[in-house]
Amino acid sequence: MNARDKKFMAGGILIALIIAILAPFLASENPDGLESTAKKVMPNPETEPVVESPLPDYTLPIFGESKVGGSIAMVLGTAIVLGLAYGVGVILRKRETEPDEGK
Repeated sequence: MNARDKKFMAGGILIALIIAILAPFLASENPDGLESTAKKVMPNPETEPVVESPLPDYTLPIFGESKVGGSIAMVLGTAIVLGLAYGVGVILRKRETEPDEGK
């Protein structure tokens, strides 16, 4: 990867982290269209989720509903997704560079 690509990647990661930090402070308190429609269609869901979300409603349970907790949860979620994407990239790159055995 050349220097220009590295700068581009670093800029994208920086922008993603800035959005993650600022989003809870800029977000509307009103529910979005999907959430309000779900409440109208199914006011009392009959089933519980199979697995509880580790970051429910973009918050960390130890911080409660605070905006700082929301920022931390979003930065953590962004870091997890970036890490998973990087891991998949490493695995796929190794698969492409391995020599074919038996040929």
